Amino acid sequence: MGAMAGPIRIHLRSCAFSLLFLLAGCAVGPDYRKPEVAAPAAYKEAGTWVVAKPSDTVPKGKWWEAFRDPVLNGLAEQVEVSNQSLAAAAARYRQAQAATAGARSSYFPVLGYDVNGQRQGQGTGLVTGSGVGNRYTAELNAKWEIDLWGGIRRQVEAASAAQQASEADLNNARLSLQAQLVTNYFLLRVADMNVALLEDTVKAFETSLKMTQNRYVGGVAAKVDVVQAQAQLASTQASLVDLRATRASLEHSIAVLIGKSPAEFSLEPVRFEVHIPDVPPGVPSTLLERRPVIASAERSMAAANARIGVATAAYFPSIGLSGYYGSTASATSRLLEAPFRIWAVGADLAGTIIDFGARSSQADLARAQYDEQVANYRQAVLAGLQEVEDNLASVHWLAEETQVEEEAARAARESVTLTVNQYKAGTVSYLNVVTVQATQLSEEARLVTLLGRRLSATVSLMRALGGTWE
Repeated sequence: MGAMAGPIRIHLRSCAFSLLFLLAGCAVGPDYRKPEVAAPAAYKEAGTWVVAKPSDTVPKGKWWEAFRDPVLNGLAEQVEVSNQSLAAAAARYRQAQAATAGARSSYFPVLGYDVNGQRQGQGTGLVTGSGVGNRYTAELNAKWEIDLWGGIRRQVEAASAAQQASEADLNNARLSLQAQLVTNYFLLRVADMNVALLEDTVKAFETSLKMTQNRYVGGVAAKVDVVQAQAQLASTQASLVDLRATRASLEHSIAVLIGKSPAEFSLEPVRFEVHIPDVPPGVPSTLLERRPVIASAERSMAAANARIGVATAAYFPSIGLSGYYGSTASATSRLLEAPFRIWAVGADLAGTIIDFGARSSQADLARAQYDEQVANYRQAVLAGLQEVEDNLASVHWLAEETQVEEEAARAARESVTLTVNQYKAGTVSYLNVVTVQATQLSEEARLVTLLGRRLSATVSLMRALGGTWE
Protein backbone atom coordinates (compact mmCIF):
# COMPACT_ATOMS: atom_id res chain seq x y z
CA MET A 1 0.00 0.00 0.00
CA GLY A 2 2.81 2.37 0.88
CA ALA A 3 4.60 1.53 -2.34
CA MET A 4 1.66 2.73 -4.34
CA ALA A 5 1.11 5.96 -2.39
CA GLY A 6 4.00 7.75 -4.13
CA PRO A 7 2.78 7.12 -7.72
CA ILE A 8 -0.77 8.06 -6.71
CA ARG A 9 0.38 11.39 -5.26
CA ILE A 10 2.45 12.08 -8.41
CA HIS A 11 -0.57 11.27 -10.60
CA LEU A 12 -2.83 13.58 -8.58
CA ARG A 13 -0.31 16.42 -8.81
CA SER A 14 -0.06 15.85 -12.58
CA CYS A 15 -3.83 16.03 -12.93
CA ALA A 16 -3.95 19.19 -10.84
CA PHE A 17 -1.34 20.91 -13.01
CA SER A 18 -3.11 19.76 -16.17
CA LEU A 19 -6.38 21.19 -14.88
CA LEU A 20 -4.66 24.45 -14.00
CA PHE A 21 -3.22 24.84 -17.51
CA LEU A 22 -6.56 23.89 -19.04
CA LEU A 23 -8.32 26.61 -17.07
CA ALA A 24 -5.56 29.07 -17.89
CA GLY A 25 -6.30 28.50 -21.58
CA CYS A 26 -9.94 29.52 -21.15
CA ALA A 27 -11.36 33.01 -21.40
CA VAL A 28 -14.81 33.94 -20.19
CA GLY A 29 -17.14 35.96 -22.38
CA PRO A 30 -18.16 35.42 -26.02
CA ASP A 31 -15.53 34.92 -28.71
CA TYR A 32 -15.75 37.59 -31.40
CA ARG A 33 -17.50 36.77 -34.64
CA LYS A 34 -18.04 39.41 -37.27
CA PRO A 35 -21.82 39.88 -37.70
CA GLU A 36 -23.37 39.40 -41.09
CA VAL A 37 -24.36 42.48 -43.07
CA ALA A 38 -26.84 42.29 -45.92
CA ALA A 39 -24.62 43.86 -48.59
CA PRO A 40 -25.19 43.36 -52.33
CA ALA A 41 -22.62 41.60 -54.49
CA ALA A 42 -22.68 44.52 -56.92
CA TYR A 43 -23.70 48.15 -57.16
CA LYS A 44 -26.87 49.03 -58.99
CA GLU A 45 -25.30 52.02 -60.74
CA ALA A 46 -22.20 50.34 -62.18
CA GLY A 47 -23.16 47.47 -64.47
CA THR A 48 -21.03 44.31 -64.63
CA TRP A 49 -18.54 43.66 -61.84
CA VAL A 50 -15.31 41.70 -61.51
CA VAL A 51 -14.08 39.62 -58.58
CA ALA A 52 -11.63 41.08 -56.04
CA LYS A 53 -10.65 40.52 -52.42
CA PRO A 54 -9.27 43.81 -51.07
CA SER A 55 -9.17 44.94 -47.45
CA ASP A 56 -8.63 48.13 -45.48
CA THR A 57 -4.97 47.21 -44.97
CA VAL A 58 -4.21 47.33 -48.70
CA PRO A 59 -2.02 50.39 -49.40
CA LYS A 60 -4.06 53.05 -51.13
CA GLY A 61 -1.10 54.65 -52.86
CA LYS A 62 -1.13 58.09 -54.42
CA TRP A 63 -4.64 57.80 -55.82
CA TRP A 64 -4.76 61.48 -56.80
CA GLU A 65 -2.12 60.86 -59.47
CA ALA A 66 -4.90 59.40 -61.63
CA PHE A 67 -5.84 63.02 -62.46
CA ARG A 68 -2.35 63.66 -63.94
CA ASP A 69 -1.82 67.11 -62.43
CA PRO A 70 1.77 67.75 -61.24
CA VAL A 71 0.79 70.73 -59.06
CA LEU A 72 -1.93 68.68 -57.35
CA ASN A 73 0.52 65.81 -56.78
CA GLY A 74 2.91 68.08 -54.89
CA LEU A 75 0.17 69.57 -52.73
CA ALA A 76 -1.43 66.23 -51.83
CA GLU A 77 1.86 64.80 -50.61
CA GLN A 78 2.30 67.75 -48.24
CA VAL A 79 -0.91 66.83 -46.38
CA GLU A 80 0.69 63.79 -44.76
CA VAL A 81 3.80 65.75 -43.83
CA SER A 82 2.42 69.04 -42.53
CA ASN A 83 -1.31 68.82 -41.78
CA GLN A 84 -1.94 69.39 -38.07
CA SER A 85 -5.26 67.53 -37.93
CA LEU A 86 -3.48 64.48 -39.32
CA ALA A 87 -0.68 64.94 -36.77
CA ALA A 88 -3.29 64.88 -33.99
CA ALA A 89 -4.80 61.66 -35.41
CA ALA A 90 -1.32 60.12 -35.51
CA ALA A 91 -0.81 61.07 -31.86
CA ARG A 92 -4.11 59.39 -30.94
CA TYR A 93 -2.93 56.23 -32.69
CA ARG A 94 0.30 56.28 -30.66
CA GLN A 95 -1.82 56.59 -27.51
CA ALA A 96 -3.72 53.45 -28.56
CA GLN A 97 -0.43 51.63 -29.17
CA ALA A 98 0.74 52.57 -25.67
CA ALA A 99 -2.55 51.37 -24.17
CA THR A 100 -2.15 48.00 -25.89
CA ALA A 101 1.43 47.66 -24.63
CA GLY A 102 0.23 48.53 -21.12
CA ALA A 103 -2.49 45.87 -21.28
CA ARG A 104 -0.01 43.21 -22.46
CA SER A 105 2.31 43.99 -19.55
CA SER A 106 -0.31 42.46 -17.22
CA TYR A 107 0.67 39.02 -18.54
CA PHE A 108 3.98 39.23 -16.66
CA PRO A 109 4.92 39.55 -12.98
CA VAL A 110 5.77 42.92 -11.47
CA LEU A 111 9.29 43.00 -10.01
CA GLY A 112 10.32 45.63 -7.48
CA TYR A 113 12.63 46.44 -4.64
CA ASP A 114 12.36 47.99 -1.20
CA VAL A 115 15.19 49.47 0.88
CA ASN A 116 14.48 51.11 4.25
CA GLY A 117 16.19 52.04 7.50
CA GLN A 118 14.74 52.51 11.00
CA ARG A 119 15.90 53.63 14.44
CA GLN A 120 13.95 51.50 16.88
CA GLY A 121 13.88 50.44 20.49
CA GLN A 122 11.70 49.49 23.43
CA GLY A 123 11.38 50.64 27.09
CA THR A 124 10.05 53.59 29.07
CA GLY A 125 12.27 56.27 27.62
CA LEU A 126 12.09 57.56 24.09
CA VAL A 127 15.87 57.39 23.58
CA THR A 128 17.32 55.69 26.68
CA GLY A 129 15.15 52.56 26.70
CA SER A 130 16.63 49.10 26.29
CA GLY A 131 17.24 47.55 22.90
CA VAL A 132 17.68 50.87 21.06
CA GLY A 133 19.38 50.39 17.72
CA ASN A 134 19.28 50.72 13.95
CA ARG A 135 17.66 48.30 11.54
CA TYR A 136 18.15 48.31 7.80
CA THR A 137 16.33 46.12 5.31
CA ALA A 138 16.81 45.48 1.57
CA GLU A 139 14.57 43.16 -0.40
CA LEU A 140 13.43 42.21 -3.89
CA ASN A 141 9.74 41.50 -4.37
CA ALA A 142 7.54 40.08 -7.09
CA LYS A 143 3.81 39.87 -7.67
CA TRP A 144 1.95 38.08 -10.43
CA GLU A 145 -1.76 37.75 -11.10
CA ILE A 146 -2.65 34.46 -12.79
CA ASP A 147 -4.99 35.02 -15.72
CA LEU A 148 -7.06 31.98 -14.83
CA TRP A 149 -10.35 33.26 -16.27
CA GLY A 150 -8.96 35.13 -19.26
CA GLY A 151 -9.85 38.59 -17.99
CA ILE A 152 -6.40 39.95 -18.85
CA ARG A 153 -6.52 38.30 -22.25
CA ARG A 154 -9.85 39.98 -22.95
CA GLN A 155 -8.38 43.32 -21.86
CA VAL A 156 -5.48 42.82 -24.29
CA GLU A 157 -7.93 41.77 -26.98
CA ALA A 158 -10.01 44.91 -26.41
CA ALA A 159 -6.96 47.18 -26.38
CA SER A 160 -5.57 45.57 -29.54
CA ALA A 161 -8.89 45.98 -31.37
CA ALA A 162 -9.12 49.59 -30.16
CA GLN A 163 -5.60 50.17 -31.48
CA GLN A 164 -6.61 48.78 -34.87
CA ALA A 165 -9.69 51.01 -34.83
CA SER A 166 -7.46 53.98 -34.06
CA GLU A 167 -5.20 53.02 -36.97
CA ALA A 168 -8.25 52.91 -39.25
CA ASP A 169 -9.30 56.32 -37.90
CA LEU A 170 -5.85 57.63 -38.79
CA ASN A 171 -6.14 56.21 -42.31
CA ASN A 172 -9.62 57.69 -42.63
CA ALA A 173 -8.37 61.10 -41.49
CA ARG A 174 -5.53 60.91 -44.03
CA LEU A 175 -7.89 59.89 -46.84
CA SER A 176 -10.49 62.53 -45.91
CA LEU A 177 -7.95 65.35 -45.73
CA GLN A 178 -6.37 64.31 -49.01
CA ALA A 179 -9.79 64.16 -50.66
CA GLN A 180 -10.66 67.57 -49.22
CA LEU A 181 -7.46 69.04 -50.62
CA VAL A 182 -8.01 67.48 -54.06
CA THR A 183 -11.61 68.71 -54.15
CA ASN A 184 -10.65 72.24 -53.09
CA TYR A 185 -7.86 72.28 -55.67
CA PHE A 186 -10.27 71.36 -58.45
CA LEU A 187 -12.82 73.91 -57.23
CA LEU A 188 -10.09 76.54 -57.33
CA ARG A 189 -9.13 75.57 -60.88
CA VAL A 190 -12.78 75.66 -61.90
CA ALA A 191 -13.02 79.10 -60.30
CA ASP A 192 -10.01 80.14 -62.42
CA MET A 193 -11.84 78.92 -65.51
CA ASN A 194 -14.93 80.89 -64.52
CA VAL A 195 -12.80 83.97 -63.86
CA ALA A 196 -11.27 83.64 -67.32
CA LEU A 197 -14.75 83.18 -68.81
CA LEU A 198 -16.09 86.29 -67.07
CA GLU A 199 -13.03 88.34 -68.00
CA ASP A 200 -13.56 87.44 -71.65
CA THR A 201 -17.26 88.21 -71.28
CA VAL A 202 -16.50 91.60 -69.71
CA LYS A 203 -14.30 92.44 -72.70
CA ALA A 204 -17.07 91.36 -75.08
CA PHE A 205 -19.66 93.40 -73.19
CA GLU A 206 -17.35 96.43 -73.19
CA THR A 207 -17.14 96.09 -76.95
CA SER A 208 -20.93 95.83 -77.15
CA LEU A 209 -21.32 98.93 -74.95
CA LYS A 210 -18.92 100.89 -77.14
CA MET A 211 -20.82 99.77 -80.22
CA THR A 212 -24.18 100.88 -78.80
CA GLN A 213 -22.73 104.22 -77.68
CA ASN A 214 -21.40 104.87 -81.20
CA ARG A 215 -24.75 103.90 -82.72
CA TYR A 216 -26.52 106.17 -80.23
CA VAL A 217 -24.23 109.10 -81.11
CA GLY A 218 -24.87 108.40 -84.80
CA GLY A 219 -28.61 108.43 -84.18
CA VAL A 220 -29.04 104.81 -85.16
CA ALA A 221 -29.73 103.35 -81.68
CA ALA A 222 -31.89 104.48 -78.79
CA LYS A 223 -30.69 105.53 -75.34
CA VAL A 224 -32.22 102.38 -73.87
CA ASP A 225 -29.71 100.27 -75.81
CA VAL A 226 -26.84 102.05 -74.08
CA VAL A 227 -28.46 101.63 -70.66
CA GLN A 228 -29.06 97.92 -71.22
CA ALA A 229 -25.44 97.41 -72.31
CA GLN A 230 -24.18 99.30 -69.24
CA ALA A 231 -26.36 97.24 -66.87
CA GLN A 232 -25.22 93.98 -68.47
CA LEU A 233 -21.56 94.96 -68.17
CA ALA A 234 -21.85 96.08 -64.52
CA SER A 235 -23.66 92.89 -63.51
CA THR A 236 -20.94 90.74 -65.06
CA GLN A 237 -18.20 92.76 -63.39
CA ALA A 238 -19.90 92.28 -60.01
CA SER A 239 -20.05 88.50 -60.59
CA LEU A 240 -16.34 88.55 -61.41
CA VAL A 241 -15.49 90.28 -58.10
CA ASP A 242 -17.58 87.76 -56.16
CA LEU A 243 -15.87 84.86 -57.92
CA ARG A 244 -12.43 86.20 -57.03
CA ALA A 245 -13.45 86.28 -53.38
CA THR A 246 -14.51 82.62 -53.61
CA ARG A 247 -11.17 81.72 -55.19
CA ALA A 248 -9.29 83.44 -52.37
CA SER A 249 -11.16 81.40 -49.77
CA LEU A 250 -10.33 78.16 -51.58
CA GLU A 251 -6.66 79.16 -51.73
CA HIS A 252 -6.66 79.85 -47.98
CA SER A 253 -8.24 76.46 -47.30
CA ILE A 254 -5.58 74.66 -49.33
CA ALA A 255 -2.86 76.51 -47.40
CA VAL A 256 -4.21 75.29 -44.06
CA LEU A 257 -4.60 71.73 -45.35
CA ILE A 258 -0.87 71.60 -46.18
CA GLY A 259 0.07 73.15 -42.83
CA LYS A 260 0.82 76.69 -43.94
CA SER A 261 -0.66 80.05 -43.06
CA PRO A 262 -2.67 81.67 -45.89
CA ALA A 263 -0.23 84.60 -45.93
CA GLU A 264 2.69 82.39 -47.01
CA PHE A 265 0.92 80.42 -49.72
CA SER A 266 -0.38 81.31 -53.16
CA LEU A 267 -1.44 79.32 -56.19
CA GLU A 268 -1.13 81.16 -59.46
CA PRO A 269 -3.74 80.63 -62.18
CA VAL A 270 -2.52 78.26 -64.89
CA ARG A 271 -4.02 76.60 -67.90
CA PHE A 272 -6.00 73.71 -66.48
CA GLU A 273 -5.40 70.49 -68.42
CA VAL A 274 -8.36 68.42 -67.28
CA HIS A 275 -8.07 64.65 -67.06
CA ILE A 276 -10.95 62.79 -65.45
CA PRO A 277 -10.10 59.09 -64.97
CA ASP A 278 -12.67 56.73 -66.40
CA VAL A 279 -14.55 54.51 -63.96
CA PRO A 280 -13.99 50.94 -65.21
CA PRO A 281 -17.15 49.03 -66.16
CA GLY A 282 -16.54 46.37 -63.50
CA VAL A 283 -15.50 47.31 -59.95
CA PRO A 284 -16.30 44.87 -57.13
CA SER A 285 -18.53 45.99 -54.29
CA THR A 286 -16.06 44.30 -51.92
CA LEU A 287 -13.79 47.30 -52.45
CA LEU A 288 -15.94 48.93 -49.81
CA GLU A 289 -14.28 46.66 -47.22
CA ARG A 290 -11.04 48.64 -47.40
CA ARG A 291 -12.74 51.90 -46.53
CA PRO A 292 -11.13 53.03 -43.25
CA VAL A 293 -14.31 54.28 -41.59
CA ILE A 294 -15.91 50.84 -41.99
CA ALA A 295 -12.77 49.11 -40.73
CA SER A 296 -12.81 51.39 -37.68
CA ALA A 297 -16.45 50.53 -36.93
CA GLU A 298 -15.72 46.80 -37.24
CA ARG A 299 -12.68 46.96 -34.93
CA SER A 300 -14.62 49.04 -32.39
CA MET A 301 -17.21 46.27 -32.43
CA ALA A 302 -14.52 43.67 -31.71
CA ALA A 303 -13.21 45.76 -28.81
CA ALA A 304 -16.69 46.05 -27.33
CA ASN A 305 -17.12 42.27 -27.59
CA ALA A 306 -13.87 41.70 -25.67
CA ARG A 307 -15.01 44.07 -22.92
CA ILE A 308 -17.94 41.72 -22.27
CA GLY A 309 -15.34 39.12 -21.27
CA VAL A 310 -13.58 41.62 -19.04
CA ALA A 311 -16.86 42.37 -17.25
CA THR A 312 -17.70 38.65 -16.99
CA ALA A 313 -14.29 37.85 -15.46
CA ALA A 314 -15.18 40.09 -12.51
CA TYR A 315 -17.59 37.36 -11.31
CA PHE A 316 -14.66 35.03 -10.59
CA PRO A 317 -11.99 35.32 -7.89
CA SER A 318 -8.53 36.62 -8.73
CA ILE A 319 -5.54 34.43 -7.92
CA GLY A 320 -2.11 35.94 -7.38
CA LEU A 321 1.37 34.83 -6.40
CA SER A 322 3.73 37.06 -4.44
CA GLY A 323 7.02 36.83 -2.63
CA TYR A 324 10.14 38.63 -1.53
CA TYR A 325 13.77 37.93 -0.70
CA GLY A 326 16.24 40.17 1.13
CA SER A 327 18.40 40.76 4.16
CA THR A 328 18.35 42.79 7.35
CA ALA A 329 21.18 44.18 9.46
CA SER A 330 21.95 46.79 12.10
CA ALA A 331 24.36 48.69 9.82
CA THR A 332 24.26 49.53 6.13
CA SER A 333 27.83 48.27 5.69
CA ARG A 334 26.71 44.79 6.74
CA LEU A 335 23.45 44.80 4.82
CA LEU A 336 24.62 42.82 1.81
CA GLU A 337 26.84 40.54 3.91
CA ALA A 338 24.47 39.89 6.80
CA PRO A 339 23.79 36.21 7.49
CA PHE A 340 20.20 36.98 8.47
CA ARG A 341 18.07 36.60 5.35
CA ILE A 342 14.36 37.26 5.04
CA TRP A 343 12.04 35.72 2.48
CA ALA A 344 8.43 34.84 1.91
CA VAL A 345 6.36 33.11 -0.78
CA GLY A 346 2.62 33.12 -0.83
CA ALA A 347 -0.59 33.10 -2.83
CA ASP A 348 -3.79 35.05 -2.46
CA LEU A 349 -7.34 34.43 -3.52
CA ALA A 350 -9.67 37.42 -3.62
CA GLY A 351 -13.25 37.74 -4.74
CA THR A 352 -16.54 39.46 -4.09
CA ILE A 353 -19.41 37.73 -2.33
CA ILE A 354 -22.13 40.32 -2.82
CA ASP A 355 -22.04 43.70 -4.52
CA PHE A 356 -25.77 44.46 -4.93
CA GLY A 357 -25.69 44.23 -8.72
CA ALA A 358 -22.50 46.18 -9.47
CA ARG A 359 -20.88 43.42 -11.55
CA SER A 360 -24.09 42.43 -13.33
CA SER A 361 -24.73 46.06 -14.28
CA GLN A 362 -21.19 46.31 -15.71
CA ALA A 363 -21.79 43.14 -17.73
CA ASP A 364 -25.13 44.49 -18.98
CA LEU A 365 -23.43 47.76 -19.87
CA ALA A 366 -20.74 45.93 -21.86
CA ARG A 367 -23.35 43.92 -23.78
CA ALA A 368 -25.37 47.04 -24.56
CA GLN A 369 -22.23 48.83 -25.76
CA TYR A 370 -21.47 45.89 -28.03
CA ASP A 371 -24.99 45.99 -29.47
CA GLU A 372 -24.50 49.70 -30.12
CA GLN A 373 -21.24 49.03 -32.00
CA VAL A 374 -22.93 46.33 -34.08
CA ALA A 375 -25.62 48.79 -35.12
CA ASN A 376 -22.98 51.45 -35.85
CA TYR A 377 -21.04 49.00 -38.01
CA ARG A 378 -24.07 47.97 -40.03
CA GLN A 379 -25.07 51.60 -40.47
CA ALA A 380 -21.53 52.47 -41.62
CA VAL A 381 -21.73 49.75 -44.27
CA LEU A 382 -25.15 50.95 -45.46
CA ALA A 383 -23.98 54.57 -45.55
CA GLY A 384 -20.89 53.52 -47.49
CA LEU A 385 -22.99 51.62 -50.01
CA GLN A 386 -25.23 54.64 -50.49
CA GLU A 387 -22.27 56.98 -50.94
CA VAL A 388 -20.73 54.74 -53.58
CA GLU A 389 -24.05 54.39 -55.41
CA ASP A 390 -24.65 58.15 -55.28
CA ASN A 391 -21.25 58.98 -56.72
CA LEU A 392 -21.38 56.23 -59.35
CA ALA A 393 -24.67 57.72 -60.51
CA SER A 394 -23.26 61.25 -60.43
CA VAL A 395 -20.16 60.30 -62.44
CA HIS A 396 -22.30 58.58 -65.07
CA TRP A 397 -25.10 61.11 -65.46
CA LEU A 398 -22.92 64.20 -65.19
CA ALA A 399 -20.82 62.88 -68.08
CA GLU A 400 -23.97 62.52 -70.19
CA GLU A 401 -25.21 65.94 -69.11
CA THR A 402 -21.88 67.47 -70.14
CA GLN A 403 -22.28 66.14 -73.68
CA VAL A 404 -25.72 67.74 -73.94
CA GLU A 405 -24.50 70.98 -72.38
CA GLU A 406 -21.62 71.24 -74.86
CA GLU A 407 -24.17 71.22 -77.68
CA ALA A 408 -26.25 73.86 -75.89
CA ALA A 409 -23.18 76.11 -75.43
CA ARG A 410 -22.25 75.71 -79.11
CA ALA A 411 -25.77 76.71 -80.14
CA ALA A 412 -25.69 79.70 -77.76
CA ARG A 413 -22.45 80.99 -79.33
CA GLU A 414 -23.93 80.72 -82.80
CA SER A 415 -27.09 82.49 -81.65
CA VAL A 416 -25.05 85.44 -80.34
CA THR A 417 -23.19 85.79 -83.65
CA LEU A 418 -26.42 85.75 -85.66
CA THR A 419 -28.31 88.14 -83.35
CA VAL A 420 -25.47 90.70 -83.21
CA ASN A 421 -25.39 90.73 -87.02
CA GLN A 422 -29.16 91.23 -87.09
CA TYR A 423 -28.84 94.10 -84.60
CA LYS A 424 -26.20 95.78 -86.74
CA ALA A 425 -28.51 95.39 -89.71
CA GLY A 426 -31.31 97.03 -87.72
CA THR A 427 -33.68 94.06 -87.89
CA VAL A 428 -33.81 93.35 -84.11
CA SER A 429 -33.57 95.48 -80.97
CA TYR A 430 -30.64 95.43 -78.57
CA LEU A 431 -32.80 93.58 -76.05
CA ASN A 432 -32.47 90.53 -78.28
CA VAL A 433 -28.69 90.88 -78.12
CA VAL A 434 -28.73 91.15 -74.33
CA THR A 435 -30.93 88.07 -74.09
CA VAL A 436 -28.78 85.80 -76.26
CA GLN A 437 -25.55 87.05 -74.66
CA ALA A 438 -26.93 86.27 -71.21
CA THR A 439 -27.94 82.82 -72.44
CA GLN A 440 -24.46 82.18 -73.83
CA LEU A 441 -22.81 83.24 -70.56
CA SER A 442 -25.17 80.98 -68.61
CA GLU A 443 -24.46 77.98 -70.84
CA GLU A 444 -20.70 78.51 -70.78
CA ALA A 445 -20.71 78.90 -66.98
CA ARG A 446 -22.89 75.81 -66.63
CA LEU A 447 -20.39 73.84 -68.71
CA VAL A 448 -17.56 74.86 -66.36
CA THR A 449 -19.72 74.09 -63.32
CA LEU A 450 -20.46 70.61 -64.68
CA LEU A 451 -16.73 70.02 -65.02
CA GLY A 452 -16.27 70.90 -61.35
CA ARG A 453 -19.13 68.61 -60.33
CA ARG A 454 -17.69 65.72 -62.35
CA LEU A 455 -14.29 66.16 -60.74
CA SER A 456 -15.80 66.38 -57.25
CA ALA A 457 -17.96 63.28 -57.85
CA THR A 458 -14.93 61.30 -59.04
CA VAL A 459 -12.93 62.31 -55.96
CA SER A 460 -15.86 61.41 -53.71
CA LEU A 461 -16.18 58.02 -55.40
CA MET A 462 -12.49 57.30 -54.84
CA ARG A 463 -12.82 58.31 -51.21
CA ALA A 464 -15.98 56.19 -50.76
CA LEU A 465 -14.13 53.15 -52.13
CA GLY A 466 -11.23 53.73 -49.73
CA GLY A 467 -8.89 55.26 -52.32
CA THR A 468 -9.27 54.63 -56.09
CA TRP A 469 -10.72 51.47 -57.65
CA GLU A 470 -7.45 49.83 -58.67
